[in-house]
Amino acid sequence: MVSLTFFSSASSLSSSPSKIVKSSLEFELKKHGGCTKLVRNVNLEKLKNNYLFPEISRRELEHVKKHPNVQLISLGTGDTTEPIPKQIASDMSNFAHALSTVEGYRGYGLEQGDKVLRKAIADTFYGHLRVKSNEVFVSDGAQSDISRLQLLLGSGVTIAVQDPTFPAYIDSGVIIGQTGYFHEATKKYQNIVYMPCGPQNSFFPDLSKTPRTDVIFFCSPNNPTGYAASKTQLHQLVKFAKTNGSIIIFDSAYAAFIEDGSPHSIYEIPGAREVAIEVSSFSKFAGFTGVRLGWTIIPDELLYSNGFPIINDFHRIVTTSFNGASNIAQAGGLACLSPVGLKEIRTVINYYKENRKILMETLTSLGLTVYGGVNAPYLWVHFRGSKSWDVFAEILEKTHIITVPGSGFGPGGEEYLRISGFGRRDDMVEASRRLRRFFNTRTKHFPFHSSASNTN
Repeated sequence: MVSLTFFSSASSLSSSPSKIVKSSLEFELKKHGGCTKLVRNVNLEKLKNNYLFPEISRRELEHVKKHPNVQLISLGTGDTTEPIPKQIASDMSNFAHALSTVEGYRGYGLEQGDKVLRKAIADTFYGHLRVKSNEVFVSDGAQSDISRLQLLLGSGVTIAVQDPTFPAYIDSGVIIGQTGYFHEATKKYQNIVYMPCGPQNSFFPDLSKTPRTDVIFFCSPNNPTGYAASKTQLHQLVKFAKTNGSIIIFDSAYAAFIEDGSPHSIYEIPGAREVAIEVSSFSKFAGFTGVRLGWTIIPDELLYSNGFPIINDFHRIVTTSFNGASNIAQAGGLACLSPVGLKEIRTVINYYKENRKILMETLTSLGLTVYGGVNAPYLWVHFRGSKSWDVFAEILEKTHIITVPGSGFGPGGEEYLRISGFGRRDDMVEASRRLRRFFNTRTKHFPFHSSASNTN
């Protein structure tokens, strides 16, 4: 394990976001004419600062402005970089071209998604798990569906999240009104149960110490830690939800990267259909981050306390707030799930896995403690005793590499960085070279104890 301490500098790059981005409650009113009488949504005032990834982009732009001639490498936000496979792109192109003809033109489609695509999703990913096509809701991506699910759940529910966790679960909960205010001392919002998931508990929460909530957000493989829950652990989670009458929102966006036999879907667990909603996406496994396509599964058996089917309410939410995913994107999704499409996609996924392997070998060779990197494209790197935004800032300043500060994923992410295997191969190789040079130079001035470890 590397024992490194990163000290803050006067540079704005190493300041915490709370010092850079003023709380919405601390804004300075600028008078540019009269104000309306509309009172601001109090829930939006609760948000502590910028959403994580726009904040990283802001700092990236500052860095480029300061160093206009450097080659910046991003190992940060989880955007895909490889071209969409030709057959899939060709099918989308053909569909788009057909829209210019009388025979091929299509207008509004079903808000829940094209029936053929819904069946293909059910058959391809859930064929042996009893998921029916009418339980599949096609969308413009998992993140949009998280907000629609929050609209379904409402402000009166209590929620639990993994810590660290994907920030959209928390921020959408704040916006919808499920939380209290942010506590600076604990780095937590009131009324959210944070379930610690770190090396101390094999990245799975101690459910015996977890209080009951109405809803449990659970991501596997986890973003940011890269950890995939085992079948035994998910059995425990489903049992916990059934005992407490809770609902699990299960995010399986990274399931295509699983290598060790961990469950790809919560519905592999008996009884999950009675307590779980699953959200997933074409973004990462098919390179559709810009195309935008995802889906949500709501089983018929999932009921409110009064016995009313939750799927009925989600149907109402979707048909009210959404006109359906782009028909061009849905044509691409159908192409992805063809035999040729699935084969092409597997090649791209393997490319990112090789990137991940390159980064893993580099970081562990430097003695850094690295988790993840097996079942997800992310590496979760520990810098004991350091502030994650300070580590982010120094690596950016000295190597011109973008990473993601772990504290942006919750208090359990402090001292960590998330490093992504999404990127071009030559960038992975160059980033590895820069990181070796940086750490080998830097550790001359700090204690260096090599004891690298990796979990999942």
